[in-house]
Order: sequence, then structure tokens, then C-alpha cells
Amino acid sequence: MSFESTKPFQDFAHFPRGLRRCGEFTVAEAQLLEQSGHAMLALYTGQRAPNCDDEQRFFEQVQQGSASESRHAKVWLKYLKVIGPKRVHRLCSPMAAASGDDDYEPAEDTAE
Repeated sequence: MSFESTKPFQDFAHFPRGLRRCGEFTVAEAQLLEQSGHAMLALYTGQRAPNCDDEQRFFEQVQQGSASESRHAKVWLKYLKVIGPKRVHRLCSPMAAASGDDDYEPAEDTAE
């Protein structure tokens, strides 16, 4: 059988309330991660060699970053995206860069 794991996969560092309760995955996706997460992690990190065609297809699709047919690869790529670094969008920029004046000094408050 492919993607065998001896214990359920949990990532309490990223999901302290568990995979099912984090709100990022559907029930089916969370269940698949819990059942096969350790095997997918071992395949992804290279600690385990693929045992069958499904695992080989998973490994290739994850390395390419696109999952077209393997549901394991789709869920694993989604998991990696969720735990990956968050992009920060800023709506403002520093005053010097925005105005272009390098000699800008703020006026001192002289009202007493």
C-alpha cells in the first residue's frame, strides 16, 4: 500500500489546534494529511525512497511544484504553501523615498 504511516501526522508548531480545526484545509484534505503526512514528509525530504508508482508520481510533481493528477501532491503543495513564509504588503513607504528629498528635516514644534 502506498503512503503508509504508522501514526497520525500532526504539525502543532504551525497548527496548534490541529489540522482539522485550523480552517486552511477541507475535512478530506486534513484527513489525508493525518493519514499519510509522515510518508509524504519522508518522501519530500528524501528520507524515504518511493515504493510504488503513486509515490514516484507524488515525488516528481512536488519537485516540479505542480500537481495535476495526484491528490497527495495537491494536498502536500497546499500544506507547504500554508506553512510557508507570509508575504507582507505595505501601503506606505519611507518619507525620504516618497518625496525624493534627501535633506528633509521635520519641523520642530515650537509652540509652548
